[in-house]
Amino acid sequence: MNGLRAKDFVVMEDGKPQTVDYFEEHSARTLPPGELKPLPPMPPGVFTNVPPAPPSDAVNVLLLDSLNTDQQDQTYVHQQILDFLKTMQPGIRVAVFVLGEKLRMVQGFTTDTSILRDALNDQKFGMKPTRTSASRTLSDKVDDAQDLQRMWDLGISPTGLEAITAMQAGVSSYQGEQRVGMTLQALDNIGRFLAGVPGRKNLIWFASSFPITVFPNSREKHPETQLHEYSAAVKETADLLTVSKVAVYPVGAEGMMTEHVMDPTGYLPTDTEGFGGGIAGGGGQHSPGGAASHCMGCYADENAARSDKIMVMEQLAADTGGKAFYNTNDLNAAMQHAIADGSHYYTIVYSPTNKKMDGSYRRIEIKVPENKYGLAYRRGYNADDSLAIDTKTDTDPLHPLMLRGMPSATQLLYGLRVLPVNPQPAANAPRAGKNAKLAGPTKRYSVDFMIRWTDVRLEPTSDGKHTGKLQVELLAYDREGHAVNWVGGTQEMSLAPDLYTAIQHSGVPAHFQIDLPVDQEVFLETGVYDWATGKAGTLEVPLRSVTATTASTSSVQPKTP
Repeated sequence: MNGLRAKDFVVMEDGKPQTVDYFEEHSARTLPPGELKPLPPMPPGVFTNVPPAPPSDAVNVLLLDSLNTDQQDQTYVHQQILDFLKTMQPGIRVAVFVLGEKLRMVQGFTTDTSILRDALNDQKFGMKPTRTSASRTLSDKVDDAQDLQRMWDLGISPTGLEAITAMQAGVSSYQGEQRVGMTLQALDNIGRFLAGVPGRKNLIWFASSFPITVFPNSREKHPETQLHEYSAAVKETADLLTVSKVAVYPVGAEGMMTEHVMDPTGYLPTDTEGFGGGIAGGGGQHSPGGAASHCMGCYADENAARSDKIMVMEQLAADTGGKAFYNTNDLNAAMQHAIADGSHYYTIVYSPTNKKMDGSYRRIEIKVPENKYGLAYRRGYNADDSLAIDTKTDTDPLHPLMLRGMPSATQLLYGLRVLPVNPQPAANAPRAGKNAKLAGPTKRYSVDFMIRWTDVRLEPTSDGKHTGKLQVELLAYDREGHAVNWVGGTQEMSLAPDLYTAIQHSGVPAHFQIDLPVDQEVFLETGVYDWATGKAGTLEVPLRSVTATTASTSSVQPKTP
């Protein structure tokens, strides 16, 4: 709903009215058909952070969870995401993560669907159906039940069956604890990663099961982990998602929810066996209840698990301001709905009347007059003293914006030329860059910035000059997000009239050289910060897209934004 105002909302915390301090409406920035003009083709090795379309206020993270998802469902999700990318609207910023034994970034934020598609399909680093040692899904539970039935059919004694059942329960419990810990760690990392991104963040989480809720009800048992108390780890995750303004959109990766026990491969009694008289077991004995009672138990257990899953998904969405999508084969439509839903929203800020930070859970309720609208919003938070991201003090204003995979900042626009130096330096030449531990074979790159001069504050002085102060940085990462080399610093400018005139025609230049490993894929984060205005511009350049050339670096001129 568009056009609502602050006075249209009533905000309550623990049943007490609150005063709204700040209010803002955010809408998706769309262009009429044919209005979007493509950027002109860039020369080899030349890039720009000029966005091809107005970026949305919100950013979107696709979390493809192989830890909690059947392998066949992972394949289905992969294809549905590729279908979605064919029709994704311009300006939508998307990043892709995969959760397996650990959280892994497949692609950082980009609006380019071809980059997202290539990253997903990458044979080495893309999305591949996998199964971890901690994975356990609904089909595993059915398999355990069927294994027990087969053991009975083979004549295993009741004592033996009890031992097998206990072993299955122990394995399931251990795997459940592993999944909870690994999932919490992944959500923590995503929360910290997104903390520096302004605006709303939509976490679209694809899984067959969801082992945690971020604000569990202490009076209820969680369907998988059977948690009876609000653990410190879960509470920390909830705080991180709250501070980072992350809304969770859980999506059931299995599509339509079907009955596993009704599959052709399911272990059901035949017509001749019947449902009431038992079946022949090992040694000619008859099992009381037989397959009938056991499979009817499978059916009940599966229905209960499905109901529990839906409950968890709904709670995850409601507690964080998202929406749950389940029992649908159209995951493409679910993604479009989630992104559209998360692109138009309102920011409401208030200072709680209860100033006591005692760690308790505070319930939030938001209404509009006469309850005309259904509202999705964060339903509460933990009143913790340390409700903030614990980060190291950093005097470099660009560093938080230049983490691997972060969305481009576009307050300052610039062109960038990245080409190998020709000729390359001698093998024993000093390294270019500030990483003294850089080892192994490297290639030296020449990096030239051309910054749009109208985005930089250049103050006139009494002697006819113009002064300014820019921070310009390069920070290179490997695929795993480890920094491999870096260079940069503060550029003080005192421009004589002739130089100021030249800059008005070409932009503000900056030049660096940096040595980077040749035996691995490298992502070069570039950034510019204007100390006078506090504005920043950043851009990530995957070095595999830099055209290898032995031509002189002076033969290609960067485009001026």
